[in-house]
Amino acid sequence: MCGIAGAISFSEDMRSDMKIYEKMQRAMIHRGPDQRGIVLTREAALIHTRLAVIDISGGRQPMSCSYGEKNYIIVYNGELYNTSELREELETDFAFETDSDTEVVLKSYIKWGKSCVDRFNGIFAFVVYDEHEHSVFLSRDRIGVKPLFYYDTGDKLIFASELPVLLEHPDIPHEIDENGAAELILMAPGRTPGCGVVRGVKEVLPGWRGLYSERGLKLEEYWRLRAYPLDETFEQTAEHVRELLLDSIRRQLVSDVPVCTFLSGGLDSSLISSIAADEFRKQGKKLSTFSVDYRDNDRYFTKSHFQPNSDPEYIKCMAEYLGSDHHWLVVDTPELVNALDEAVEARGLPGMADVDASMLLLCREIKKYGTVALSGECADEIFGGYPWYRDKDIRMTDGFPWAQSTAYRRTFLGEDYIRKIDADDYVYSAYRKTADSAVKLHGENVLESRMREMTQLNFSWFMQNLLDRKDRMSMFSGLEVRVPFCDYRIAEYLYNVCWEYKDHNGQEKGLLREAMKEWLPEKVLNRKKSPYPKTHNPAFLEAVTSKLCSILDDRDSPLTELVSRPALEKLLTHDDHVQWYGQLMNLPQTIAFFTQLDYWLRRYKIRFV
Repeated sequence: MCGIAGAISFSEDMRSDMKIYEKMQRAMIHRGPDQRGIVLTREAALIHTRLAVIDISGGRQPMSCSYGEKNYIIVYNGELYNTSELREELETDFAFETDSDTEVVLKSYIKWGKSCVDRFNGIFAFVVYDEHEHSVFLSRDRIGVKPLFYYDTGDKLIFASELPVLLEHPDIPHEIDENGAAELILMAPGRTPGCGVVRGVKEVLPGWRGLYSERGLKLEEYWRLRAYPLDETFEQTAEHVRELLLDSIRRQLVSDVPVCTFLSGGLDSSLISSIAADEFRKQGKKLSTFSVDYRDNDRYFTKSHFQPNSDPEYIKCMAEYLGSDHHWLVVDTPELVNALDEAVEARGLPGMADVDASMLLLCREIKKYGTVALSGECADEIFGGYPWYRDKDIRMTDGFPWAQSTAYRRTFLGEDYIRKIDADDYVYSAYRKTADSAVKLHGENVLESRMREMTQLNFSWFMQNLLDRKDRMSMFSGLEVRVPFCDYRIAEYLYNVCWEYKDHNGQEKGLLREAMKEWLPEKVLNRKKSPYPKTHNPAFLEAVTSKLCSILDDRDSPLTELVSRPALEKLLTHDDHVQWYGQLMNLPQTIAFFTQLDYWLRRYKIRFV
């Protein structure tokens, strides 16, 4: 994995701004601490920092290739899981100088043009500059695991893996308009697809590609979830799921550096760890697994509808079952609070408070032992594991099921914005646009039609937020995280599996449990869904409350230019217990979010327009 950035202009000599590009490179060195490179031509500045995973000595970037009279240069962030098949096909036309997937991506583009991405199985964001054609091709993977932000000035395209890297370029204003305000107060920690929050900044959508030339930037969709009839028995479906998942995990274990897994004791990470441990045993090796918990969580944990049990007993069960070399990270409250600001720098935006901060600390710990880790994100979105899939009332409610708090959020809009922004319309129109985009089969019943909408909503919103979090928190420590459930073949197939099968035995992810039952002990196989853990320690609430009080005492705080002071003061009375963002953000996390927002506004010197 890597960091990529650059700028393209057909009217300005790009070779004169080396100091700018070096600043952008330094801002993303965490994404690629092993190697770095910059290539400048008259039209293009291409910047790279590399985390070496495959072909350590080769694969340096930016990478160039001459073919006929043309010369191409690529900067690439990602991992292809079908590299060997593509390479074999390309060897009829090209000689290869490295074993890296970067060279395969570049030569795939040279041979197949924009359709190369249709052949890729992997996670990626990349840019290819064609000197002869005076054009730049850019693309992002189907699911959106790897990020790609950009800013179009009209005569220059500036791009980067992360928002803070983009903000190092002086042509990009550090400004928030009313749309940015709406994103931060009404949508955060999620984002409207394609929105970069800062004025004028956008993100290439998952499954999109484009060409930038003297005629401007033209983007197009190359992949989305498609509906097709599926005529399989439940047993055939379970077998199909098993084959796809085993293939995805085994492909993603390929690496020239140490590989490990996250282990929460839940179904998804346990399955991945079980299959990985089996592959390691075949090679005479022991898998390393990693978990996080909070100091005194056993003392303060209380059961809820969303979190029926805590993780430790299930983690111990799985670690013994796997025979893994297991590592625990126990985070204390002061350490967690101190990491809140750093988590903002990692994400590039305010995020999910302790949920982000603890992930950042866990990834930092894992990096001491390995460079690649596998994680269980996206199974719930694809297999229908969240409570809002299964609660008959919630799933039919018109609106984002994890964010039924627009009226509450609206009260936090500052005076200048509450008059400009129609909160209900902003949120509902975004919801409706996504729900209406779900592709359906003619004549489907109401339930199947709604479940396609639910999948599309979770796929485009909730899952993207979790993928943002995992990419940024891991790459901030130079750790590559792979997500086997994000294999597009699994997503395509499951989109067309009927709800009756997914809800097998009336159990969340019943299909997945049945398909993979041979890989887990009974206790973990039948464990009820439990989300990523947040702290229950009252010391966290006390600490973030004190932090927000200090912010409000500072009359120069930018926070109150955006957010209503009376609403924040009321929040500090602890009378509000509205979920800010599903089960992941309650009162302590909401207060912590506003401290993160204040830090973000100050850190990046954001102005309001």
